[in-house]
Amino acid sequence: MSLYEIPLTTLDGKPATLGEHAGEVLLAVNVASHCGYTPQYEALQQLYETYSPRGFTVLGFPCNQFLFQERDSADKIASFCSTTYGVTFPLFGKLKVNGRGRHPLYSELTKVPDASGKAGRVKWNFEKFLISRDGEVIGRFRTPVKPDAPEIVQAIESALGGQYS
Repeated sequence: MSLYEIPLTTLDGKPATLGEHAGEVLLAVNVASHCGYTPQYEALQQLYETYSPRGFTVLGFPCNQFLFQERDSADKIASFCSTTYGVTFPLFGKLKVNGRGRHPLYSELTKVPDASGKAGRVKWNFEKFLISRDGEVIGRFRTPVKPDAPEIVQAIESALGGQYS
Protein backbone atom coordinates (compact mmCIF):
# COMPACT_ATOMS: atom_id res chain seq x y z
CA MET A 1 0.00 0.00 0.00
CA SER A 2 1.40 3.42 -0.92
CA LEU A 3 1.42 6.31 1.52
CA TYR A 4 -1.31 7.87 -0.60
CA GLU A 5 -3.73 5.00 0.11
CA ILE A 6 -3.44 4.84 3.91
CA PRO A 7 -6.76 5.86 5.51
CA LEU A 8 -6.62 8.95 7.70
CA THR A 9 -9.12 11.12 9.52
CA THR A 10 -9.07 14.91 9.46
CA LEU A 11 -9.17 16.82 12.73
CA ASP A 12 -12.87 17.49 12.13
CA GLY A 13 -13.55 13.75 11.73
CA LYS A 14 -13.77 13.36 7.95
CA PRO A 15 -12.14 10.46 6.12
CA ALA A 16 -9.03 11.41 4.15
CA THR A 17 -5.86 10.07 2.56
CA LEU A 18 -2.57 11.59 1.52
CA GLY A 19 -3.78 10.88 -2.02
CA GLU A 20 -5.54 14.24 -1.79
CA HIS A 21 -2.04 15.74 -1.79
CA ALA A 22 -0.52 13.57 -4.57
CA GLY A 23 1.93 15.62 -6.59
CA GLU A 24 2.78 17.90 -3.67
CA VAL A 25 5.86 17.90 -1.46
CA LEU A 26 4.68 17.13 2.07
CA LEU A 27 6.11 17.65 5.53
CA ALA A 28 4.37 15.30 7.98
CA VAL A 29 4.82 16.31 11.62
CA ASN A 30 3.54 14.74 14.84
CA VAL A 31 2.37 17.75 16.84
CA ALA A 32 1.26 18.57 20.39
CA SER A 33 -0.24 21.64 22.04
CA HIS A 34 1.41 21.33 25.46
CA CYS A 35 5.05 20.69 24.58
CA GLY A 36 8.23 22.72 24.86
CA TYR A 37 8.50 22.40 21.08
CA THR A 38 4.96 23.68 20.42
CA PRO A 39 6.30 27.05 19.21
CA GLN A 40 7.54 25.16 16.13
CA TYR A 41 3.98 25.62 14.86
CA GLU A 42 4.96 29.19 13.97
CA ALA A 43 7.83 28.12 11.69
CA LEU A 44 5.72 25.29 10.22
CA GLN A 45 3.03 27.81 9.29
CA GLN A 46 5.67 30.10 7.77
CA LEU A 47 7.02 27.22 5.65
CA TYR A 48 3.50 26.45 4.52
CA GLU A 49 2.82 30.05 3.54
CA THR A 50 6.15 30.41 1.76
CA TYR A 51 6.12 27.20 -0.24
CA SER A 52 2.45 26.26 -0.72
CA PRO A 53 2.22 28.24 -3.98
CA ARG A 54 4.93 25.89 -5.32
CA GLY A 55 3.09 22.70 -4.33
CA PHE A 56 4.15 22.18 -0.71
CA THR A 57 1.98 21.28 2.26
CA VAL A 58 2.60 20.79 5.97
CA LEU A 59 0.46 18.06 7.54
CA GLY A 60 0.00 18.04 11.32
CA PHE A 61 -0.73 14.80 13.16
CA PRO A 62 -1.61 15.39 16.83
CA CYS A 63 -0.17 12.73 19.11
CA ASN A 64 -0.68 12.22 22.83
CA GLN A 65 2.03 9.59 23.36
CA PHE A 66 4.70 11.84 24.85
CA LEU A 67 3.83 12.84 28.43
CA PHE A 68 0.19 13.41 27.42
CA GLN A 69 1.14 16.68 25.73
CA GLU A 70 -1.81 16.54 23.32
CA ARG A 71 -4.65 15.77 25.69
CA ASP A 72 -7.15 18.24 24.26
CA SER A 73 -10.21 17.48 22.13
CA ALA A 74 -10.13 18.01 18.38
CA ASP A 75 -12.07 21.27 18.77
CA LYS A 76 -9.63 22.60 21.36
CA ILE A 77 -6.64 21.58 19.22
CA ALA A 78 -8.09 23.36 16.19
CA SER A 79 -8.87 26.48 18.20
CA PHE A 80 -5.46 26.54 19.89
CA CYS A 81 -3.56 26.12 16.63
CA SER A 82 -5.62 28.71 14.83
CA THR A 83 -5.69 31.41 17.49
CA THR A 84 -2.19 30.95 18.94
CA TYR A 85 -0.17 30.24 15.80
CA GLY A 86 -2.47 31.09 12.90
CA VAL A 87 -2.24 27.54 11.59
CA THR A 88 -3.98 27.06 8.24
CA PHE A 89 -2.26 23.86 7.09
CA PRO A 90 -4.19 20.58 7.37
CA LEU A 91 -4.47 18.90 10.77
CA PHE A 92 -5.57 15.32 11.27
CA GLY A 93 -7.13 13.33 14.07
CA LYS A 94 -4.94 12.16 16.93
CA LEU A 95 -2.94 9.05 16.19
CA LYS A 96 -0.21 6.89 17.67
CA VAL A 97 3.26 7.13 16.18
CA ASN A 98 4.88 4.31 18.20
CA GLY A 99 4.12 0.97 19.80
CA ARG A 100 0.95 -1.08 19.86
CA GLY A 101 -1.69 0.62 17.79
CA ARG A 102 0.82 2.70 15.82
CA HIS A 103 -0.95 4.22 12.84
CA PRO A 104 -0.04 2.58 9.50
CA LEU A 105 1.23 5.93 8.19
CA TYR A 106 3.82 6.04 10.95
CA SER A 107 4.67 2.36 10.43
CA GLU A 108 5.84 3.44 6.98
CA LEU A 109 7.38 6.80 7.88
CA THR A 110 9.53 5.39 10.69
CA LYS A 111 11.27 2.97 8.31
CA VAL A 112 13.25 5.94 7.00
CA PRO A 113 16.49 6.88 8.78
CA ASP A 114 17.36 10.34 10.04
CA ALA A 115 20.58 12.20 9.17
CA SER A 116 22.58 9.98 11.53
CA GLY A 117 21.28 6.84 9.84
CA LYS A 118 18.85 5.82 12.59
CA ALA A 119 15.37 4.63 11.64
CA GLY A 120 12.69 3.35 14.01
CA ARG A 121 10.50 4.90 16.63
CA VAL A 122 9.64 8.58 16.86
CA LYS A 123 11.51 10.01 19.83
CA TRP A 124 9.31 13.03 20.64
CA ASN A 125 6.72 15.51 19.37
CA PHE A 126 7.50 17.58 16.27
CA GLU A 127 9.52 14.97 14.39
CA LYS A 128 9.35 15.82 10.69
CA PHE A 129 9.17 13.58 7.60
CA LEU A 130 9.62 15.03 4.12
CA ILE A 131 7.67 13.27 1.37
CA SER A 132 8.40 13.82 -2.32
CA ARG A 133 5.88 14.67 -5.02
CA ASP A 134 5.71 10.98 -5.90
CA GLY A 135 4.97 9.82 -2.35
CA GLU A 136 8.44 8.66 -1.27
CA VAL A 137 9.81 9.59 2.16
CA ILE A 138 12.99 11.49 1.35
CA GLY A 139 13.94 13.06 4.67
CA ARG A 140 13.55 12.66 8.39
CA PHE A 141 14.31 15.41 10.86
CA ARG A 142 14.24 14.81 14.60
CA THR A 143 12.45 17.12 17.02
CA PRO A 144 15.27 19.55 17.84
CA VAL A 145 15.73 20.43 14.15
CA LYS A 146 13.61 23.55 13.72
CA PRO A 147 11.27 23.66 10.72
CA ASP A 148 13.17 26.63 9.28
CA ALA A 149 16.61 25.04 9.78
CA PRO A 150 18.80 25.23 6.66
CA GLU A 151 18.77 21.45 6.18
CA ILE A 152 14.97 21.35 6.06
CA VAL A 153 14.64 24.42 3.85
CA GLN A 154 17.26 23.02 1.44
CA ALA A 155 15.52 19.63 1.35
CA ILE A 156 12.16 21.29 0.60
CA GLU A 157 13.71 23.47 -2.11
CA SER A 158 15.37 20.42 -3.66
CA ALA A 159 12.15 18.39 -3.55
CA LEU A 160 10.20 21.22 -5.13
CA GLY A 161 12.79 21.28 -7.90
CA GLY A 162 11.84 24.72 -9.06
CA GLN A 163 8.46 23.41 -10.25
CA TYR A 164 5.54 25.74 -9.75
CA SER A 165 2.00 24.49 -9.35
